Amino acid sequence: MELTAQAGSLSAITSAREVKEPGNRALGVGLEARGVHAWFGDKHVLSGVSLDFWPGTVTALIGPSGCGKSTFIRTLNRMHEFIPGAAMAGDVLLNGEDIYAPGVDVTKIRLKVGMVFQKPNPFPSMTIAENVLAGLKLAQLKSENKDDLLEECLERAGLWSEVKDRLNTHGGALSGGQQQRLCIARSLAVRPQVLLMDEPCSALDPGSTLRIEETISHLTSSVTIIIVTHNMQQAARVSDYTAFFLSDGGPGQMIEVGSTNEIFSRPKDKRTENYVTGRFG
Repeated sequence: MELTAQAGSLSAITSAREVKEPGNRALGVGLEARGVHAWFGDKHVLSGVSLDFWPGTVTALIGPSGCGKSTFIRTLNRMHEFIPGAAMAGDVLLNGEDIYAPGVDVTKIRLKVGMVFQKPNPFPSMTIAENVLAGLKLAQLKSENKDDLLEECLERAGLWSEVKDRLNTHGGALSGGQQQRLCIARSLAVRPQVLLMDEPCSALDPGSTLRIEETISHLTSSVTIIIVTHNMQQAARVSDYTAFFLSDGGPGQMIEVGSTNEIFSRPKDKRTENYVTGRFG
């Protein structure tokens, strides 16, 4: 009975969300992964993942620990290759162009495909304002009005009203949830097309988690979001599409992908059903 109730509650949450149709071309043609494999040394950790991430949508990646979710998103902005011994195969296309093609500037890719990590990582020696604008300085980008950009990014990250009177305070003085939203604001300052989020709420209290989820909801008008989460209710609340990953004794694979409502109410694969209803994982 308990498992049925949990599945029903997730289905109710997703049914209440407005379903976004893919392909809002005004934001670009999106991010595409084609047959992505990943290795750490001789260990094959991810096998043949193909996924489309439609502009203006949120896609949740779910599955047990060790199934390759975080490794996969690190292939989407070329972070995986900087791990010693790491390798990948397959194609990742942004607006139809291969981000791994010879001569592609990795720094420019990371401006377009930003990343928010599990643990908030504001620069401790910088003020709140300096943290938000740090990406511009590192990438040698110019802004006509940095004060307006600062306010805009903090507003979009849901933090402006809380910090507008203490912008010269060090970022490390903020609470954990505020620090995470500060990191989101920092990512937004360079105008990314895609924002990767690797369990951004795992270390946060419920109140801070709610604020991050509200921020995600507000951002999708202009940013495509891909979020790794172990929280099924969070996936149901924030995402338009959900992909289920699993490692069955071998490299991680994507078992199933669909609208979040379908994954939580009518999954096609029994393994997906068992996971989202809490029978394993």
